[in-house]
Amino acid sequence: MFLKTLIEFFERDLLKVKEELGMYKQESDIWLIPTGINNSGGNLVLHLVGNLKHFIGATLGSSGYERQRDLEFSSKDVPRQQMLEMLDETISVVTTSLERLSNADMEKNFPLEKHGSTVSNTHMLLHLLTHLNYHLGQLNYHRRLV
Repeated sequence: MFLKTLIEFFERDLLKVKEELGMYKQESDIWLIPTGINNSGGNLVLHLVGNLKHFIGATLGSSGYERQRDLEFSSKDVPRQQMLEMLDETISVVTTSLERLSNADMEKNFPLEKHGSTVSNTHMLLHLLTHLNYHLGQLNYHRRLV
């Protein structure tokens, strides 16, 4: 039941990221970085995609994805349509990877350390969900600001 709920939340919130991305009036606004803001909306989207495809897709789902974290923040002017497709792929990767886990797997240690500590898969997945929501809020704020 818990895994099913996690899958629903990841899917719901990634669809909300897609909705926010689609609501920018001008595609160029996605890449603006107003004074006092660290990241553009586009870089937040690229970061979420890279984060989830790495920690869920590659680490738990053995997808083979190789993260290039620096590019999540340095890439610019990726077309909106391409990012929407990346988000669709991320939804698929997250869903497929989580569907392969059992309830017993949730209590196992996450294969990678989190900030120098060993945590359970449950802990890490909840962290990743809250991380997604943190940046979803930033994306919403960025869109309304620009």
